[in-house]
Amino acid sequence: MSILIDKNSRVLVQGITGKEATFHTERMLEYGTKVVAGVTPGKGGQIHLGLPVFNTVEQAVRSESPEVSIIFVPPLAGAEAIMEAAEAGIKLIVCITEGIPVMDMLKAKNFLKKTGACLIGPNTPGLISPGKSKVGLMPGHIHKPGSVGLISRSGTLTYEAVHQLTWLGLGQSTAIGIGGDPIIGLKFVELLERFKNDSETEAVVLIGEIGGRAEEEAADYLKKSKYPKPVLAYIAGLAAPPGKRLGHAGAIIEGGQGSAQDKVKSLAAAGVKIIDNPAQIGRATKETLLNSRRT
Repeated sequence: MSILIDKNSRVLVQGITGKEATFHTERMLEYGTKVVAGVTPGKGGQIHLGLPVFNTVEQAVRSESPEVSIIFVPPLAGAEAIMEAAEAGIKLIVCITEGIPVMDMLKAKNFLKKTGACLIGPNTPGLISPGKSKVGLMPGHIHKPGSVGLISRSGTLTYEAVHQLTWLGLGQSTAIGIGGDPIIGLKFVELLERFKNDSETEAVVLIGEIGGRAEEEAADYLKKSKYPKPVLAYIAGLAAPPGKRLGHAGAIIEGGQGSAQDKVKSLAAAGVKIIDNPAQIGRATKETLLNSRRT
């Protein structure tokens, strides 16, 4: 059983009639994802890409019973779309939208606590359990079913790591982009916990970057939990000076916190194998897995 999604996951697309949503919904359908409906206010009753379109998430849930929603809406509508999905009973929300105002996201995150819904993103490429389901932007052809779980703050580095893992024959159990905004849903800790209990995952690769404390929190969790599976990490931004951004709103060193050096130090102290060069992610993972299987 994969974490979060599998071949039976029923997916709703919020903002389905937009240009980007249309393109990526087509790719998800081609991959075999069970997309069952879309939502665009004012376009309810239409058929788009062979799928029924509804005015509200509540109507879509009542009619087609989706459990997962992927959101393609403008930034100022992003938080409302997240809350609408959660209120309608969607259990997993994947928000692609970038640049949702921070105060809006704080409101949405507090709302989610009342509903029990899980959020991936915002500003995420999504997630994929190769061979089962793809809910997001990632190119399906570079993925391969396998035993490595991947959690990343960087979309581009996710694709690089996935390509290496596939090329070396390791593949991925599930690959997740957690998003690059300051306020996001599930972080490294919650996803590490899910991978810990996943029988298909033998090792986990974390791809972090400067800014925030998500990596340090993961290190604390790994140390306290005596994590039973090997964990590797690559942290982007070792040369970044204070105040420098790495393209993401959440990737900025402020107040002397969030440097790549601090993250590397914390993770190494927790027993994580640190990868210094992104070109070595695949080889380091293969070597670690082989050593783990021998012991």
